[in-house]
Amino acid sequence: MSTPTAERVRIIETEVLSEDWYVLKKTTFDFLRRDNVWQRQSRETYDRGNGATILLFDPLRETVVLTRQFRLPAFVNGHDGMLIETPAGLLDAASPEERIRAELEEETGYRVRDVEKVFEAFMSPGSVTEKLYFFVAYYDSASRIAQGGGVASEGEDIEVIEPTLDQALGMIGRGEIVDGKTIMLLHHLALQRARK
Repeated sequence: MSTPTAERVRIIETEVLSEDWYVLKKTTFDFLRRDNVWQRQSRETYDRGNGATILLFDPLRETVVLTRQFRLPAFVNGHDGMLIETPAGLLDAASPEERIRAELEEETGYRVRDVEKVFEAFMSPGSVTEKLYFFVAYYDSASRIAQGGGVASEGEDIEVIEPTLDQALGMIGRGEIVDGKTIMLLHHLALQRARK
């Protein structure tokens, strides 16, 4: 029987490097390798809390609701910065379902009755602590109760777009959609559609 992970990690020191926007820490620890040798390691972790994301799908028109907004980290990595994404947000002490409903309305103006959690995933586990909760929901034109666009005081300037599922899948293939959570949810929906 293998040793539980908690018994293979000994935290030596944790140092807060930055606490400006979220929390960046440097942790030094000993890790018991599979060859039974303890190895000293040092890693940085960025803790911004957990989040949730959702993909809306209209099964009659086969459309989805996506957003387009500027993302500085993508911009400084050579992208033009305008990313097409599924609506998402940090939990901020709310349940994933509560948060995604509020975020959906803020960003897109859509309100839906039933949301279904389909999976959870760590998006960048080598350095970011965040776990995302992934949801899907059905919508129609009557579901839109406001303009959306995000919260201007939080720096949000969000465009709402409504391609068909096939158009969105094509956008992945052409490199127009490069956001991981969005690609995961679109492929999930495509697999579900193929099974029916």
